[in-house]
Amino acid sequence: MKRCFTSWMLSALAPFMLCADEGMWMLPLLKQQRLAQMQSLGLTLEGDRIYHPDSASLKDAVVIFDGGCTGGIISNEGLLLTNHHCAYSRIQQHSTPERDYLSRGYWAAGRREELPCPGLSVSFTERIEEVTEYVIGRLEKDPDPGGMNFLSSAYLNLLAKEKVGEQFLSEHPGVEVEIRAFFGGNQYYMFTKKRYTDVRLVGVPPSSIGRFGADTDQGMWPRHTGDFALFRIYADAGGNPADYAENNVPLRPKYRLRISTRGLEENDFAMMLGYPARTHHDHSSWEVAEQYAIDLAVGVHIRGLRRQLLQEEMLRDSELRIRYADKYAAVANAHKNALGARRAIRRQLPEEAKRVQQEQLLAWAGDNHRGDYPEVLRMMEQIVQDRKSLRFRSRMLNEALVRGIEFTAIPTRIQPVAEALRGKDRAAGEEQLRLLSLARLRFFNASYAPQLDRKIAKVMLREYRRLVPAHQQPAYFAVVDKKFRGDTDRFIDYLFETSIYGNPENFGAFLARPSARALENDPMIRFAQAVEKEQKMLAAALGEFDEALALERREFVKGLLEMRPGEDYPEANATIRLTYGQKKGYAPCDAVYYESQTTLDGVMEKEDPDKEEFTVPQRLKELHRAKDFAPYAMPEGKMPVAFILNTHTPRGNSGSPVLNARGELVGVNFDRNWEGMGGDIQYLADHQRSIVADIRYILFIIDRYAGAGYLLEEIFSGD
Repeated sequence: MKRCFTSWMLSALAPFMLCADEGMWMLPLLKQQRLAQMQSLGLTLEGDRIYHPDSASLKDAVVIFDGGCTGGIISNEGLLLTNHHCAYSRIQQHSTPERDYLSRGYWAAGRREELPCPGLSVSFTERIEEVTEYVIGRLEKDPDPGGMNFLSSAYLNLLAKEKVGEQFLSEHPGVEVEIRAFFGGNQYYMFTKKRYTDVRLVGVPPSSIGRFGADTDQGMWPRHTGDFALFRIYADAGGNPADYAENNVPLRPKYRLRISTRGLEENDFAMMLGYPARTHHDHSSWEVAEQYAIDLAVGVHIRGLRRQLLQEEMLRDSELRIRYADKYAAVANAHKNALGARRAIRRQLPEEAKRVQQEQLLAWAGDNHRGDYPEVLRMMEQIVQDRKSLRFRSRMLNEALVRGIEFTAIPTRIQPVAEALRGKDRAAGEEQLRLLSLARLRFFNASYAPQLDRKIAKVMLREYRRLVPAHQQPAYFAVVDKKFRGDTDRFIDYLFETSIYGNPENFGAFLARPSARALENDPMIRFAQAVEKEQKMLAAALGEFDEALALERREFVKGLLEMRPGEDYPEANATIRLTYGQKKGYAPCDAVYYESQTTLDGVMEKEDPDKEEFTVPQRLKELHRAKDFAPYAMPEGKMPVAFILNTHTPRGNSGSPVLNARGELVGVNFDRNWEGMGGDIQYLADHQRSIVADIRYILFIIDRYAGAGYLLEEIFSGD
């Protein structure tokens, strides 16, 4: 009976099984795993043009941008193309109410006007080398062979540095090495990267183009957003990474992407290279259920509350709108992702697909007398069940109090200051106060508004105390019941009115008469300390479950690899990957079909001057009326804006260059559709789509809207 059920499920859930367009594939394995399939779909390049370990290839034109996105090099002078939303904090960094680049956009008239972005870096992957035997050999000599070093970034990166040697690193400025675990710790690769830290803002469209549709359209198709930004990478005279200096020169890259304005037709092959952040491809059915019932449920509820409060206040105050633009975008993105993922789990049944996979493994292991997989799976189920309460408490604490209340980030390590104030060494006391003041400035910066934090904190604490049982809350929170009779609003007001961090006047009064007792009894500091203590306790308790689960998962994934050798891809882990597919429309629900291309006509159809998300710049309306779109128009004369692909893209692929069958740039990935949000768990062939800004629209905006044709001369120079 079980075999009959499994057979039926395999048929019913066929879209969930590994298929041609699924996967985030490792470049060194591309030839043997996927190249033939890609060529059957239309790819005309040889594999060495995509990745070659010893000569320039497409991978040398793709970077990690600002630690969490992807970018592509599009000129021989270090010009870099990424997403507007990836650049949002950098645009905000240069914006004020008087110089509002978020609203108006920015275009450097020349190299001297390109804006330095302190803290921004990009990294190229120079080399990828499998080091599985090396790592396993070192792990076998580890004093704790049953420990977690097999997944420890610190341990693995130490091995990487030992492998290449200190001399190599000292002779190659800006070069970094790291070893990453793949397939749950069954394989290891070493990545040699080169990081550049002088990266300057060149041009961005206004948010009415770069974020058109904003929160309403996020994750939705059809999209009409010109989500792009341009930066330039600078190096020293020798082409080496260097901190910002006026005499630095534009980077001469190993490889740059060439642009095609021919566009893609329906079913045309396309691929993208990028740095996908994290997926849950190897999770068990019990972990999928846990994610739905706890992680995503808490995320949807708490993020939704915070998003609504932020939006209301930002609409009232233009200064707050600029100050909180990046924070709001992050909250809105996280909220919608959680909504979409939860919906996908409910409707697309990945939990059932994982059960089928587990049944397959058990059947294969039984037939081949391999491993004790029934016990492995039983242990995985038990671990997930046993951590349920801790998981919920941790998610509530992190969503509502750590992320939701900003003042929990105030400096809590006050003991050195208190001890110095009690001592007789006046100089030591003054030095500690100076350090405290600096720490305060890092918290009370240009992107923080105490009055807004105060309002949101009331809602966040109220929800936390309502949903988490009192005996599972930090002990300090009993003061809310004892002193304020359970009134969380009064308690938050008390914190802001009495704490030295509540307002600048309170901090100034403390500095005028500093005392150890005032610090140690400060209610906001004690609140933040209580949250920090609870967070550490929960992390440690959950860590034991996570470690046990990781050990079982390593065995589980080992079985899957043996069952289907050479057919699978590892979970995303922010290393460079390739995904491919076709330009395809889709049917999101009964009697509805979405085409694969949008045009500027759709921008005008969506225009609503009463909604900031859907305002259209006057200049863009004039260009649309004139219909003068050549040479960027589609054959029928319309101006393309965005298109969709059935490629497999999670977070981190934002900004990924999208390439046609000849390896030419045709767009920039910037979103994925609502119906495919569950793709982090299981690829959804019929529903999952990557949303791409058409390169023709990007060029049109640079040329006709911004009048920055000099950039096009640079981009097409040498073609």
